[in-house]
Amino acid sequence: MSKLTRQQAIIELVKNETLTSQDELRKHLSRQGFRVTQATLSRDINELGLVKTAEGYSLLQASENGNGAESHTAAAVPPVSRLIREFVTEVREAQNLLVLKTSAGSAQPVALALDAESWREVVGTVGGDDTVLVISTDKKSAGRLASRIREMLA
Repeated sequence: MSKLTRQQAIIELVKNETLTSQDELRKHLSRQGFRVTQATLSRDINELGLVKTAEGYSLLQASENGNGAESHTAAAVPPVSRLIREFVTEVREAQNLLVLKTSAGSAQPVALALDAESWREVVGTVGGDDTVLVISTDKKSAGRLASRIREMLA
């Protein structure tokens, strides 16, 4: 199973369970079929921005930006540039649509990260197993978005 799949499982566990130690988290992951070392789990916790509180691990709360509005990007979603660089293998344009080919099992996290960016060009995404369909408002917007994604791949 991929790193992103494992990290998504960690997020769900932290949201739904009270986990007070890394070993407890590791055991829950093991029951779901993930075999992880303490070092891997520590890296995942760090990358996901989890914090340990008196009640156990939790996701960082949404922070406020300079104008007092809450940020809508979840702390647990890795940066879109990282996901694109690591998992997108091809970008194809079709009118106002983009088709992003990814490595197996990586399309949904990429789609989630794209949605979290709230880019004007993106109306929405659909993530399968190895393909993300990105819907743009028009052909010109899709072209700008394709260029932005290709720059991240470079």
